[in-house]
Order: sequence, then structure tokens, then C-alpha cells
Amino acid sequence: MTRAHVALTESDVSRIVEMAWEDRTAFEAIEAQFGLNESAVVDVMRRHMKPSSFRMWRKRMAGRVTKHLALRSPAVQRHRASHTRQA
Repeated sequence: MTRAHVALTESDVSRIVEMAWEDRTAFEAIEAQFGLNESAVVDVMRRHMKPSSFRMWRKRMAGRVTKHLALRSPAVQRHRASHTRQA
């Protein structure tokens, strides 16, 4: 089930777009946090980005295995910014 029928807040959309652009953030992480599957994320990106930016993002994501947990190497870990607290 997706949240496609639920209105997302502006901050939700901003975070989804940010996560979708990150190479190491899998679509499954977006789904766990926001309840949006890959096709719903694509729809959000299409609706909230300029057409040229959306095309650039789709081209970048095409074939990128790090966006799917099942396809990526176990060596690829979640990205942690150097300024955040490391646990």
C-alpha cells in the first residue's frame, strides 16, 4: 500500500526528493519512512521537479544498483555525513 492518496507535507516532499537523489539511499528506505514504493517516488519526483531535472534524475538512477537493497553489495553502507554523530 502506498501513501499516494495521502497529501504529503512540503517538508515530506523535500525529504523524499533529497533521499531519492542520494546514491546510497535505497528506495526501500524511502518506503519504510514514507510508505511510498519506487513508482510512487518516481511520481513524486515527476510532479515536484522541473521536467529537465526529472529527466536528469531518471537518467542518473537508471541501472544504479545502490538504489535497491536486494541488488547492492553488502559493502555499500548507509551514508553518514562526517559532521553527524557516529554510533
